[in-house]
Amino acid sequence: MAGGGVVESLAQGAIGPSPLATVTVDDVLDRVEAFVPPWAVDLLQVVLVVVLAYVVARLLVRLLGRRIARRSDRPSLTRMTIRGLKGGVYLIGFFAILRIYGLQLSQIALSVTVFTAVLGVVLAPIVGSFISGIFLLADQPFEIGDMIEIVDTGQRGFVEDITLRYTKIFTLDNTFVVIPNGTIRDRDVVNYSAEDMRTRQTLDIVVTYEGDLAQARRLIEDAARDVDNVITGGPSIRVGAARYPAGPTCYINDFGDHGVRLTLRYWLKEPYKLLAARSNVQTAIWDRLDDADVEIAYPHSHVVFDETSGELPVSMRSGTSPPGDSPAGDTPSADPDRVE
Repeated sequence: MAGGGVVESLAQGAIGPSPLATVTVDDVLDRVEAFVPPWAVDLLQVVLVVVLAYVVARLLVRLLGRRIARRSDRPSLTRMTIRGLKGGVYLIGFFAILRIYGLQLSQIALSVTVFTAVLGVVLAPIVGSFISGIFLLADQPFEIGDMIEIVDTGQRGFVEDITLRYTKIFTLDNTFVVIPNGTIRDRDVVNYSAEDMRTRQTLDIVVTYEGDLAQARRLIEDAARDVDNVITGGPSIRVGAARYPAGPTCYINDFGDHGVRLTLRYWLKEPYKLLAARSNVQTAIWDRLDDADVEIAYPHSHVVFDETSGELPVSMRSGTSPPGDSPAGDTPSADPDRVE
């Protein structure tokens, strides 16, 4: 026993305590800081925070994205919720980076308040767009995938994305239109595919008074039924409290100066090719009426003079009569074909 104690005491005096048992994390950081400047350590911590925030945001989207999409039937709210989750993670990471550089939460709040007060005038339009975006999502005038038309500009296309700041429209001309939410809420927007894809179209045809009016109406309705994408019939379509015939219907609109104005109303199954459907309907009507006792009217005028029309002054230009037709000394007869 005595020999063992002597050996242990000699070992401790000669070798000393084990360095692995006394080294702590603070000692390691102190030794690292001795060789690495402080700004490099802060930069390394910032990089770690950014990478961690990116990984956490991706993980939240992967875990919660499908669940949010299943619970909400609106793609715009789904995208906005996912963006809110990612933005919240990045905001926490931003505050963590500020803490790395010694800024406390109270100091951050004070700095943000002062910064917002200084730039309030500059940020007012952006804040207004955000508020308009909130109302736009709440009012639901249109949704991602809907076909809409901006009335004042005539631009028509599909809603590609709705954010708190702007609305992106993919036009039928294969271009993108980005409209701030504060502007689009002040415009008249036509939504062709909000709840019911069926769209009613109107076409005016003027026929002459000499034709068979009943036959013209019947042929126009039959021509519209032969066009693809036109609803040929079925139950009446309800719009609000009213119900309208589903099949094409031709009405007598008015009796004009050049003919009888007929109005054709027909419903389309889908609103995506309105101009093509209208052209096909007009072509079918032209072919049907061409073989019938009906003529499409066009503007024309007839000038008629009678005893009640007044007088038209005419001067006759004198000419030479053919030899032998007039006796000598007579005044040459006027040429009736020459009128001034």
